Amino acid sequence: DGDPEDVAGRLAGLTPGFAGADIANICNEAAIVAARRKAESVTMDDFEKAIDRIIGGLESNKIMSDEEKSIVAHHEAGHAVAGWFLEHADPLLKVTIIPRSSGALGYAQYLPKEVFLRTQDQIMDIVMMALAGRAAEEVFFGRVTTGASDDLKRVTQLVYSTIQVYGMNSRVGQLAFPKDPNDFTGEKPYSDATAEAMDEEARNIVENAYNKTVELIREKKHEVETIAQLLLEKETITHDMVMDAIGERPFKGHKVYDEFVSQRKADKEEANEAEKSDEDATEEKKEEDRGNGLEPGLAL
Repeated sequence: DGDPEDVAGRLAGLTPGFAGADIANICNEAAIVAARRKAESVTMDDFEKAIDRIIGGLESNKIMSDEEKSIVAHHEAGHAVAGWFLEHADPLLKVTIIPRSSGALGYAQYLPKEVFLRTQDQIMDIVMMALAGRAAEEVFFGRVTTGASDDLKRVTQLVYSTIQVYGMNSRVGQLAFPKDPNDFTGEKPYSDATAEAMDEEARNIVENAYNKTVELIREKKHEVETIAQLLLEKETITHDMVMDAIGERPFKGHKVYDEFVSQRKADKEEANEAEKSDEDATEEKKEEDRGNGLEPGLAL
């Protein structure tokens, strides 16, 4: 449903790095979503739900306690708000606290951009956004949980890459030690002293990033609480709900994001106009009935 070129452009923006088979899988899933609601055509909402299922997995029937739901909601709200106020982080598209079949208790989908070169500042914004879930747990509950295990794996990989692969650490220098997946000897192309230096630098970088993230969450505590309560109420919230709750992002977005926001605004205005037209038509019908001497609900 809609202009094929428009749908293709928006779908491309939501699926950077996807292969042709992945796109075909999403199209099939979108058709299934549309068929379940007995629709005559597939809409963009169906595609977005299909992407949600492909990336995040199917919804699970796990039963969580109210305390666990609150922790997950604040954890995901921490990610969302940090990404909202970090310039180089990907803007939020959708976040949910409905458990997934993949084992995740919450899931967030972002609107990424295809970037082939990143600076250290850009990488550190991504690291801070990944640490924001655990930071929110510490700020709001005074303790941390196992929910950040995947986040910590990603942070460790990113930080060690800046040191071992990209030569972005002044202590180690302009050296690169990429891992060879075919090397089963276990030998390292650097000394034990260099390995120790790498570990120390990685630990310091993550610690500094985490401290900055905690400060950001404390500074935006009201916004995090607002999004967390919205999640507890709705379970799934979208970009538009976040924008209505805490305002627009304070940074100029990339082209794909600007197109997404402008399209969202256009869709919302179109929906409002359609609703207003329906209301006007209803009022005109009532006026005609009154003019004919008929009162609704009264029959003689």
